[in-house]
Amino acid sequence: MQLHSDIKPISWLKNNAKQLIETVAETGNPMVITQNGEAKAVVMNVKAYDQMQESLALLRMLADSAHDVEAGQLRDSDAVFADIRTMIAEKRNGRG
Repeated sequence: MQLHSDIKPISWLKNNAKQLIETVAETGNPMVITQNGEAKAVVMNVKAYDQMQESLALLRMLADSAHDVEAGQLRDSDAVFADIRTMIAEKRNGRG
């Protein structure tokens, strides 16, 4: 992110909302909106937002997995794969 060109005051936003949306959509770069000199909001395009949400979900799953390992809540890989095979078979047979 090029912060020198991607920070705009709220007064600029009020007069240039359409340009802001077009720029963010085209470049993929987020834009920081300031109020009284402080960063108050970030505007980003939908694709970047979706990617960020997917990344956060993966990080949460990793954190949950790490907690499970620390708590000793582990399953044998053979049992996990057996469950997966069962789920697939049930889907194929119209039960899932």
